[in-house]
Amino acid sequence: MIVRSFKDIEGTDRHVRAASGTWESKRIVLARERVGFSLHETILYAGTETAMWYANHIEAVVCVEGAAELTDHETGTTHSITPGTMYLLDGHERHTLRALEDFRCLCVFNPPVTGREDHDENGVYPLLTEPEEV
Repeated sequence: MIVRSFKDIEGTDRHVRAASGTWESKRIVLARERVGFSLHETILYAGTETAMWYANHIEAVVCVEGAAELTDHETGTTHSITPGTMYLLDGHERHTLRALEDFRCLCVFNPPVTGREDHDENGVYPLLTEPEEV
């Protein structure tokens, strides 16, 4: 059993800040736990836009605080995301999240991330893995 708080991971290698400066993420469950998913609390800063494309992952996001606009690049559709709203990127959709306020959300990734990922020039997280245990 693992018991861990977001406060426990502040300032550790699990507390990741994007090179772009648009978000930070506290990664409370990672690939190293070997449970088949990762779980994060992410904050996208008010007034920022982040273009993403999870070509290698499925992501589910639940907004718990703030507001954002989510634009699906494939359809051009924009959705209002507010507390209690979930979106699921089950088709590897290219998308942009524009934070209207500081936007705090809980995210689940499959396959799990390692904690070392950041978006590349295409908005993609690389598919990183943990070494097999012997």
